[in-house]
Amino acid sequence: MPAFEALQTVPRSEELVDKAFSRAARAGRAKSGVEAQESMLITAANILSDNLENVVTGWPDFDAVDPFYRDLADAVCRDTEGVPGVDALRQHLSEVGWASRQVGELRSEYQGRIRRSDPETARKVRKQAFARFADILDEVEGDLLALGEAREALKTLPDIRADEPAIVVAGSPNVGKSSFVNAVTNARNETASYPFTTTQIRVGHLERDRIRYQLVDTPGLLDRPAAERNGIERQAVSALTHLADAVLFVVDASGDCGYPIEDQFALRDELREQFAAAEASDAADAETGGADETDRGVPVVTVCNKSDRSRDVEADAYMSVTEGENVDAVLDRLVEAVGYEPELPFDE
Repeated sequence: MPAFEALQTVPRSEELVDKAFSRAARAGRAKSGVEAQESMLITAANILSDNLENVVTGWPDFDAVDPFYRDLADAVCRDTEGVPGVDALRQHLSEVGWASRQVGELRSEYQGRIRRSDPETARKVRKQAFARFADILDEVEGDLLALGEAREALKTLPDIRADEPAIVVAGSPNVGKSSFVNAVTNARNETASYPFTTTQIRVGHLERDRIRYQLVDTPGLLDRPAAERNGIERQAVSALTHLADAVLFVVDASGDCGYPIEDQFALRDELREQFAAAEASDAADAETGGADETDRGVPVVTVCNKSDRSRDVEADAYMSVTEGENVDAVLDRLVEAVGYEPELPFDE
């Protein structure tokens, strides 16, 4: 399940206040005098504090979220001042948590005052408490709105699973990336628009030796140099570097795609450096205790598509998706490049 798929709808301040006060009124009608005012106070305070606390606890611990999704959250949830998404969300959640605690403290304070009052004074004290409750909810109105907007954006992130091997498909536009993904994966590929951009991420799945592989096609994201990507897209590429177990870079030597071959290979070299650097960083952070295969970086397999028209480039493999030539062999090479070995329950 994606890290943010289970996020619940975030209520607005006005909704919470209306809900709390209307239920408090019903609770008060069941009693009389000071007891009625105390019941109203407790009912309203509990609804407000509990709902605010549920907003906070409903979000995952960002330190425990897979780096892929954490980086995507950083990209799509930046605030108006450009604060990275995770930092901004933590601040909003902190404010909502503060509001929950404040309501709880006021409940205790005003409950004691009501119990020491006559019925008329108790009514005035309860109304003062309700006014302060409303003021607290007003203070976090912007935080609740921001969390609600973030929730809507994050729930649309693609279902990419960090515990399954992933092959990221890259290359200039019109070289045949999506055609390859469609040809080797299930017919109903998942498609998700990347929040706040027109870029889409498409995910297809296939199985080899009972292992499910994800092929991640990113039109509009990995098809041009970094200098031409906006901030959100650059952050998305950073997220993908955490995810990729291998990169398939598709080139077109025929010229039909409209991009010179030297430009295609320049993009390939840039991505190779970026994915290699990110993998080396991840390996260091994992503190594996020595050199291993991750030190080589994410393998980038360069494949010449449309080879029935031209093979006039140096590549790791050649294929023609439209003609069905060598497609399975390319897929075998990618699976080998991933080198995925599932962890078995009896492994030490």
